[in-house]
Amino acid sequence: MRREPQAAAGPGRDARYLHGLLLDAVDASGAHIGALYLLGEDGQVLFMEAEHGFPAAIARAWSRVRLSGPVPVAVAVRERRLVWLADQEDLARSFPGAALALPYHFALAAAPVHTGDADWGGLLLAWPSGQAELTEEQRRVIGETCREMGTVLREAALIGQPVKAHARPRVVSRAHGRHLDPDAGLAALDCLNGLPEGYLALDLEGRITFLTAPAAELLGESPSRLLGERPWEVLPWLKTPQYEDRYRAAVISQEPASFTARRPGGQQWLAFQLYPAPLGLSVRITPSTMARDPGHLMPDPMPPGGGTADATTLYGMLQLATTLSQAATVQEVVDQVADHVLPFFNAQSLSIVTMESGRMILLGSHGTVQASIEKFNEWSMSEPDAPSAPGAPAEPVFYATPRELREIYPPSADDNIAACAVLPLNTPVRTLGTLVIGYERPHHFTADERATLTSLAGLVAQALERATLYDTKHQLAQSLQAGLLPHRLPRVDGLEMASRYVTATRGMDIGGDFYDLIRLGDSCAAAVIGDVQGHDPTAAALMGQVRTAIHAYAASGAAPGQVLTHANRLLIDLTPNRFTSCLYINLDLSRELLDVASAGHLPALLHHDGDVRLIEPAPGLLLGIDPHAAYEAARMALPPGGMLVLYTDGLVEAPGVTLDDGIDDLRRRLGRFARRPLQEIADALLEQAQTAGERDDDIALLLLRSAG
Repeated sequence: MRREPQAAAGPGRDARYLHGLLLDAVDASGAHIGALYLLGEDGQVLFMEAEHGFPAAIARAWSRVRLSGPVPVAVAVRERRLVWLADQEDLARSFPGAALALPYHFALAAAPVHTGDADWGGLLLAWPSGQAELTEEQRRVIGETCREMGTVLREAALIGQPVKAHARPRVVSRAHGRHLDPDAGLAALDCLNGLPEGYLALDLEGRITFLTAPAAELLGESPSRLLGERPWEVLPWLKTPQYEDRYRAAVISQEPASFTARRPGGQQWLAFQLYPAPLGLSVRITPSTMARDPGHLMPDPMPPGGGTADATTLYGMLQLATTLSQAATVQEVVDQVADHVLPFFNAQSLSIVTMESGRMILLGSHGTVQASIEKFNEWSMSEPDAPSAPGAPAEPVFYATPRELREIYPPSADDNIAACAVLPLNTPVRTLGTLVIGYERPHHFTADERATLTSLAGLVAQALERATLYDTKHQLAQSLQAGLLPHRLPRVDGLEMASRYVTATRGMDIGGDFYDLIRLGDSCAAAVIGDVQGHDPTAAALMGQVRTAIHAYAASGAAPGQVLTHANRLLIDLTPNRFTSCLYINLDLSRELLDVASAGHLPALLHHDGDVRLIEPAPGLLLGIDPHAAYEAARMALPPGGMLVLYTDGLVEAPGVTLDDGIDDLRRRLGRFARRPLQEIADALLEQAQTAGERDDDIALLLLRSAG
């Protein structure tokens, strides 16, 4: 997006003026959280300049947002539109990653700040959830605030004093400068100190700003040690993510939250009740020396549905998000989702269904018996257009009982499924399919669970889209590779042969390694092996051209050195920035001779009578470097029964192993296997590389043995 020339302002219309506009917008719209983002100089990152109402940890986590990211304020700025999310489920449907990181109940609006063709940043406001739409007054406040902010930022830039975001967001509040009657404060403290329970106040940073003597006594620390500190940082027995998460939930959702904790060294349990206050939280601490009994510990009933997903589930979903980012295939997506999701939600089965040619196709499943899969496939083919088919819902649907489920999927009566969540896998462009999570018993889906599952579906959809693209590229790569390599080697009298090609385990499974055997006469042939620089479609396409050229030059009767010379000039003309190693060997079986020329390739191995030696002609430059390079051929004997092994570096290279050591190891293994049939030797030489785990390079292998 384009920025106008440098940015502001008349007197008083600087960053502090923008902060005042932010607070005015918060007050006038009834929001409890607000933030102003400014676009960085490169136009790629949004920085939080000022915020009001955010817990400090959350403000830091969201202080820097990439403009291209799937975040509400980024979408609002780059698409120049108001983004409105009424609740957690709205956030989960549209921004699953953000919903998992902020699993709290709140409504949110994000709007762009711009003037003309220039984008300056964005405004973000949040309210406790409960309103389905923004009111006209709230829309007016947001629109006027953004226009005024844009004008200020533009004026600042024009006079050479642009407003820039600081390294950390500035916390702004109306509270600064407020004075209280000290006598009234002491009277209130004296009143609270006379009560058996403890009271304390937390600010938006999570720090204790006020506490009573009973509160300090219950917590087991002196007031001087506690004031100004975050309780979960001072008290080791409160240092768990769950307790800090309760604080964040109360601040963000503006709803009461609660938890219980046991003091160390005894049986005393403490009940903590957190109530939202204008500048933070008010906390009541209720003691109990009885056995843990949350009902007894909570004198005031908490609002239903006020809690959020527990910390274990939340962090489990975050772990799943990380794991899914590494899933490369559709089956990996299914397996990883099943491994993480089923235990967390106490579910028993999982399936991913997609629509193809008007009917539902099962992409993968876990915990589902084969009979149920066959029954589903039969039903989907007989009723592909069923309007309530579980394979194609527009919105997440939750079936809590077998009766509800049978209404949309009659065959479920015979399956061990009593409840299920049917979650569409939506991306910004299309719907990829449906995620179905099944339960063996009836299951009530809470609002928090629905929101978390909806977020999960968004993450799975993104992973599935990547995996589908990878699978498509993988199939394309395999087809391209298969088309460029020889379908079969020609028959040459007196010559036994075997070849192998093994793709890398990382990347697109396509590269520039190649081999060939060219029949030049009844008892003559040319063996070729090479490696084009790179591991991408360009390398594969170039490999096909080089292999074809070498085949043509060899068939015309050119000598080995001439073949490489012609191929070198062709490669420079085709792609001057790509290099290729190549080894070319003429075999004259009737005269028992080899003519060998090399363009920087690894030496071939020759085995005879238990001895393995290297075939190392005078090394030439890699093809594609010097158009005037010349290549010399060396002549040597090919003894009857001699076996040639031509290979690429993927076979001998490994982390922590030098190239010489890798070739020596290959020589030793060849000596052990040399008496086996040629096909078995090829498999044996590859076995070590194939079981070594991930490989960054392809392997080409060509074995030739003359009649003994």
